[in-house]
Amino acid sequence: MTAFMNTLARRMFELVEPIGVIPYSADEPNEAMFALGFTNYWDTYFAGRAAPLGTSVPAEVVRALFYNFAPGEVARHIPSVWSTTTPQAAIAARQQGCVKALRRILGDLLGTPAFARAVELLTAAALSAPLEGRPMYAALRTLPVPDEAVARLFHAASLLREHRGDGHIAALMAEGIGGLEAHVLVALDSGMPAEEFGRIHHLPTAQLSALVDGMKHRGLVADDGGFTRAGRETKQRIEALTDDLAVAPYSVLDAAQIDELTAALEPLAAALVAAQDRG
Repeated sequence: MTAFMNTLARRMFELVEPIGVIPYSADEPNEAMFALGFTNYWDTYFAGRAAPLGTSVPAEVVRALFYNFAPGEVARHIPSVWSTTTPQAAIAARQQGCVKALRRILGDLLGTPAFARAVELLTAAALSAPLEGRPMYAALRTLPVPDEAVARLFHAASLLREHRGDGHIAALMAEGIGGLEAHVLVALDSGMPAEEFGRIHHLPTAQLSALVDGMKHRGLVADDGGFTRAGRETKQRIEALTDDLAVAPYSVLDAAQIDELTAALEPLAAALVAAQDRG
């Protein structure tokens, strides 16, 4: 993989992630999911993200696919969320809420020729990658592509996000990093103590201490709680391999189309990131 393609994957991640993360960064998707009868955020998370898998996939399989939840966390929501709604209703509500949020945030950027071209090119990329070894991406690929442009943009970004996520798990596994350990790496990479990181700070003190102590024993975390050199290099290798594995969808586009897509996505990503900062 050339350095150019690796850089391309990282740049596209920076531009597409603000769209793909909209279920978790805006209010409207949560409101749409709560309207189905849910009463807590994590029910909406699992119902929305696991819906393409259907109702027959047990919690153990969802945990394996999502990778980064502590034992028992997934089972508190799967399969119980399906007593509140159906996968079809969850998918529709999530899409409806995300479209509403994107329309609010992007405003006048929608409806332009550049936006239409972004949707066209991003959808082409999102539908082009092989399915093998990409379970969450493959599940999402079973859903119909929406006709409406904003919904199609969100769907394409979601596909690319899950495609990258499947590859990221492969990269973590290649380095022997477990799901909870991955959160520690992210926390330290952002300059935050692992014990304060949002995805693991709620763990029982003994469990969290054992997690960090285990990474100290492996030479990944220093005695002061920060990165060791080996820990930082491990994180860098994971990110590089994740980028390497994420570039395949964009190979369907030529250089001119990549430039066109990048230029069209830049103002969208900037508006979405600014909205997150204000929130």
